[in-house]
Amino acid sequence: MCNLYSMTTSIEAFRQFVKAFEIAEKQRTNWPPMPGIFPDYAAPIIRNAGDGARELAFARWGMPTPRSILDKSAVLRADKLAARGRPIDLDLLKRMEPDGGVTNIRNAASGHWTRWLGVEHRCVVPVTSFAEPEPQPDGSRPPAWFALDDSRPLMFFAGIHLRGWSSVRKAKTGMETVDLFAFLTCQPNAEVGGVHERAMPVILTAAPEVERWLSAPANDALRLQRPLPDGTLKIVARGERRGDPPELAAEFVTANSAEPNLF
Repeated sequence: MCNLYSMTTSIEAFRQFVKAFEIAEKQRTNWPPMPGIFPDYAAPIIRNAGDGARELAFARWGMPTPRSILDKSAVLRADKLAARGRPIDLDLLKRMEPDGGVTNIRNAASGHWTRWLGVEHRCVVPVTSFAEPEPQPDGSRPPAWFALDDSRPLMFFAGIHLRGWSSVRKAKTGMETVDLFAFLTCQPNAEVGGVHERAMPVILTAAPEVERWLSAPANDALRLQRPLPDGTLKIVARGERRGDPPELAAEFVTANSAEPNLF
């Protein structure tokens, strides 16, 4: 699954794809390039803002995990505490169970996701390249970076978002209320499938596709949940990029060590 991507273009480039959108005053100047965006990092999205308006906003990558999965984790934690003779309050443990979020959404027909497929929850996520873990003979899985071409032009992931979701993202920070997003995935095309056979992000490369995702009824918009045609993407880099902080490389390995997210 995709747990690392890059966004290195300008706000003005967004306007070639997305009809006029509002920009908060503090975001009116271009921000520095974002060469490594990881789960739970804040990143730009363009979302519907009501009455036909659009807005550029920052949200954290990772939509809420299904409640049943969080409750199962809380019960396992309660069992460990009980085994050590510690008092437990299971209801409290369930409420405070850390939820790092779901980054990739495959099964859009799940009841967990259908409630958020209306236009008020849809967004597009600007991206210039994305990484998938590439298995090596020595067992390592360094990132292979995909883009439309070597110049890494702008494209968008088809995403959904939530405003003001309250949850415990990390145990050390406790309850937080934040805006969240994630993007849809699908079967991979030939290029991505040669590296990661399970999935690839749903990518929009033309303005009409972006408009369709943001405004069409859900049954029509979800027809965009398909791989790009073979030959559309290429690998533009492999492994760590010069200048990446070492912790980013370690974070990529950790984020991609679990089973793929197929919620």
